[in-house]
Amino acid sequence: MAVIRAFFAGHPYRIAAAAAAAVLGLALFWYLASPLWIRTYAEESLPTREPARSAPAAAGTTAPASATPAEPRVLARGQLGYVDDLHNGKGEVRLVEVGGLRLVRFEQVAITNAPDIHVYLSKDRGGRYVPANTLYLGTLRATNGSFNYELPPGTSLDDYQSVVVWCRAFAVLITWADLAR
Repeated sequence: MAVIRAFFAGHPYRIAAAAAAAVLGLALFWYLASPLWIRTYAEESLPTREPARSAPAAAGTTAPASATPAEPRVLARGQLGYVDDLHNGKGEVRLVEVGGLRLVRFEQVAITNAPDIHVYLSKDRGGRYVPANTLYLGTLRATNGSFNYELPPGTSLDDYQSVVVWCRAFAVLITWADLAR
């Protein structure tokens, strides 16, 4: 204790430097460790799109009954995989088409958190992430729940074999789902 008192005695800049180092250390600890216990939740339903309506009926004719929303069609599906104790996910991922709109749907998932997580469609299987072989969908919306990512129009789904959840900050695979058609 006397050594510490002697180190700081008469040197206020040393006290400020030690305080700054402590604050930076705590901030770094929070950034790296907090995702291990922080969970986020989202409950998004599948969007409904009404089919295009025809022109109004001519006078004196009966109008057709209102159109019903298009039923979702599952194009492919897969289960989230286990990487290791810190990086894994559970739940189903689906490629879904609803009234011409195509989505990647995470259904009742639980994914371990990490900093800077992003979602991709990949042309590879087995959780392999190669930037040239992926289509970026966005940041992970939540670690738990059900949520959607809209695919750009004209995306050829036959080219993509898996959905990859990737941590950019550490270049680490969090989880993935190989898609079966």
